[in-house]
Amino acid sequence: MIKELQLRILPKEAFNEQSLRRVVCRETGENPEAINAVRVLKRSVDARQRTVYVNVSLRVFINEEPAGNIYKTIEYKDVSGGKQVVVVGGGPGGLFAALRLIELGLRPVVIERGKNVHERKKDIALISREHRVNPESNYCFGEGGAGAYSDGKLYTRSKKRGSVERILHIFCQHGAAPAILSDVHPHIGTDKLPRVIENIRNRILCSGGEVHFETCMESLIIKGDEALGVNTRDGRLFMGPVILATGHSARDVYRYLAMQNIAVEAKGIAVGVRLEHPQALIDRIRYHDENGRGEYLPAAEYSFVTQSADRGVYSFCMCPGGFVVPAATGPEEVVVNGMSPSNRSSQWANSGMVVEIRPEDLRNRRLRITGADLGETKEALCTDSASGVANLPLSGSESLHVMHFQEQLERLCRINGGMRQTAPAQRMADFVRKCNSSELPVSSYIPGLQASPLHFWMPEFITSRLREGFRHFDKISCGFLTNEAVMIGVETRTSSPVRILRDRETMRHITLKGLYPCGEGAGYAGGIVSAAIDGERCAECVAASF
Repeated sequence: MIKELQLRILPKEAFNEQSLRRVVCRETGENPEAINAVRVLKRSVDARQRTVYVNVSLRVFINEEPAGNIYKTIEYKDVSGGKQVVVVGGGPGGLFAALRLIELGLRPVVIERGKNVHERKKDIALISREHRVNPESNYCFGEGGAGAYSDGKLYTRSKKRGSVERILHIFCQHGAAPAILSDVHPHIGTDKLPRVIENIRNRILCSGGEVHFETCMESLIIKGDEALGVNTRDGRLFMGPVILATGHSARDVYRYLAMQNIAVEAKGIAVGVRLEHPQALIDRIRYHDENGRGEYLPAAEYSFVTQSADRGVYSFCMCPGGFVVPAATGPEEVVVNGMSPSNRSSQWANSGMVVEIRPEDLRNRRLRITGADLGETKEALCTDSASGVANLPLSGSESLHVMHFQEQLERLCRINGGMRQTAPAQRMADFVRKCNSSELPVSSYIPGLQASPLHFWMPEFITSRLREGFRHFDKISCGFLTNEAVMIGVETRTSSPVRILRDRETMRHITLKGLYPCGEGAGYAGGIVSAAIDGERCAECVAASF
């Protein structure tokens, strides 16, 4: 017999299999010997009240053995003789597009500008140790995409585009822990995700597909109104319909498309900082207990959102027990992101704290360009051509003006951080009071912090909204606004600044046949799962076109 139970229990009863069995016996009246297995279907922490509870959905096997795997598996056929499809990008959009192509009998050829997931790790280490940024191998570029070494969260707010459950089952089939199927906020972790990515790559290869690393797309092969394949920087040609899944930081691709008059448009983004607190402080606030999370609860998370001057202000990619990492894709910029290992065991909690920015917000806006090396303060229009001002070249391209603002702010951040990967930072309460921070707390950010007046040199239309947002969040969670927290600049890579226009039904570019803009880099996803779903949809549309 199989029973399903919905329970609301204490933390000490929920995170241990033996204690769960005791709860099941109590609730069902069954003899312990009769219970052969207890599977957790869903589990979430409810910390809204003073007493913290855990909501769990259980499947109980009574005098019956569970059959098969917890997760569903897919049989991938040999597609060596199948029609070829070129997949540009080896992130979640590209990898899941390739897997779905194999299911549909097509042969994927994946080209990835960065290195494989293990070689990439060496270049990432050099950013922190030696402040050296490899433009082709970093936290954004390389096998697995931006999520591989920047957290590996698997939850998404998107419910309309496809099956989230299917994506999670495919991850499990390739080595992810089955716990991601039950957790409300599933998370693989940066220490575990690379092995899963490698397994996906091996699946593609064993099925007859190809994967080429350090192979960057130079241009599309276009005949008339159709994309027939791609040229690469090393002179190779790859023929077939093109799924373009480059990720949100492939600015060279955006510039190429705009120069070729391939329809793209400016898209809204969110910009702000990484905010880092001691994890113990967040535990005390969120669990309403001066002793913190105790023995059974996980590192506490938070999610905040409010409105300020008709724009959203919100937390983004919250990383409990995590680290702040350098996410630049070039040596002339400083960008930060956050990540957590699977056990979320560090002493810090961080999240992006960002302000919604729409394309119209940036027209004729000015950035204050300042730094000790300049000897003076200068200003530059976001959409003017002003190359030579503090080495911040700008452009007037309407479709790329959000991207140009993003670039400016990252370069300005490097100037104010000390011209290396050292990041400018300010204590949170000092920022709200518009005071300089004479010293900074210990941080997880390995390249180091430089005390800097973020309230002065970051754009006022961002900083004023952040200040208002922080005051509001402190009313919701008393103690959140504190000088124990440090703001680290800048968080700009929340999403693509460009949308590559495509037909809603066929997923094909609106003017160029054979080109399928895909995932986060094309402006149609936000995170690992939604990018993976979008990759599958693009693969299905390519198959339908054949």
